[in-house]
Amino acid sequence: MPRDIYTEFANTGLGRSLTKNLGLPQPAKLRRHRPGRALVEGPVVVLGSSEASAALAERMLGWDLDVRRHIGPKEKVAAVVACFDSVSTPAQLSAVVLELGSLLRQLMPSGRVITVFRDPAGTEDPAVRAARSAVQGLTRSTAHEMRAGGTANGIVLSDSLDASAPGAAGALRFLLSGRSAFVSGQFISVDTVNGALPNDWDLPLDGQVAVVTGAARGIGAAIARVLRRDGASVILVDIPAAGEQLAAVANEVSGTALQLDITAQDAGERILAHAAQHHGRLDIVVHNAGITRDKLLANMDEARWNSVIAVNIESQLRMNRAFLASALFNADAHGGAGMGPRIVSLASTSGIAGNRGQTNYAASKAGVMGMVAATSAQLASRHGTINAVAPGFIETEMTARMPLATREVARRLNSLNQGGLPVDVAETIAFLASPQAGGTSGLTLRVCGQNLVGA
Repeated sequence: MPRDIYTEFANTGLGRSLTKNLGLPQPAKLRRHRPGRALVEGPVVVLGSSEASAALAERMLGWDLDVRRHIGPKEKVAAVVACFDSVSTPAQLSAVVLELGSLLRQLMPSGRVITVFRDPAGTEDPAVRAARSAVQGLTRSTAHEMRAGGTANGIVLSDSLDASAPGAAGALRFLLSGRSAFVSGQFISVDTVNGALPNDWDLPLDGQVAVVTGAARGIGAAIARVLRRDGASVILVDIPAAGEQLAAVANEVSGTALQLDITAQDAGERILAHAAQHHGRLDIVVHNAGITRDKLLANMDEARWNSVIAVNIESQLRMNRAFLASALFNADAHGGAGMGPRIVSLASTSGIAGNRGQTNYAASKAGVMGMVAATSAQLASRHGTINAVAPGFIETEMTARMPLATREVARRLNSLNQGGLPVDVAETIAFLASPQAGGTSGLTLRVCGQNLVGA
């Protein structure tokens, strides 16, 4: 993984002074998750007088956080949770918004702003939808204004959902934590009461069995490590050519390795057979394997196009059909509601915004997002979920091969002014695979530091 020398320099005394005086980007050292570390290290201020504000404040008190309704003008704040779930006109946003604005200068480094509101699509009333949609706009803009590694994100509740639902608590905890270090300007939808809060927040996947494709290196290896850290037993899958690296990562995480070309017609069945033999169950599927074969569309050939589509989307569709048809991958085997099967797929911001020379890759990743949205209903009957994660610029072996100038520009094209790490993608996948994310399905969540392109 390449070093980001500029970010390292910007976090020295001289670097901070020089970059500030020259008006250059000032990427901060991000607060990332470490087991045993405090969820947040300072007061959390809850704004608003709604149902959600009361429910979430009570939930955070149960986590032994320093929860405040008001705070002194000179006190530092770790996070602000701004609740807009009861607004019915844009004019009603004002009081909470202005109070939020007055607290931004008091935020600690890597501070968090989290807005909570109802789904705009849940109403046909023009004023109500305008107010809810306005919260999306103000959240995104606030994320652009955050400093010192801070982030701003939103939790979107369906109209009928009680804010005390496990999924709301799970989303809140993820966004407060260092697990969401490279997630900003994004929204987590919570639509159902499905889900369950773990007995041990450091081991939310305890007893679960997960399979990760493309696990020999990079993001896939990071996913395997984080899932194992969170308590899961891991099956690692990659092509035979990566067998040595695959075995090394499998040994590191005390998992099992399966050498497999995922484009094989029977790939899903072979994964299921391996899971049955070694674990007797399968709870989590992470579709990480993917390839790029970049070329301008005018120069695109059949081999480049077909290979990317085959690996990045057709293989996932085929394997999902096998998984969903199997009794090994169902709610009854997993302890009932809230612990149903989980599928998480890797998409990309290229599938949202497009990218020059990547028509095949962008098409495949947009296809992943479409597949996730459409498959959600099939998982619902099993109390299961399917979601996607769309990384932006992540520091990997692939990005290390980019020309220096191109790589440096790409690092700065987001609100956090730096590239993400493979662990940032892995943390988000582990959250979506967890019991506490049971109320979220069909979502594509970007891990891009609020990249300046795309929605």
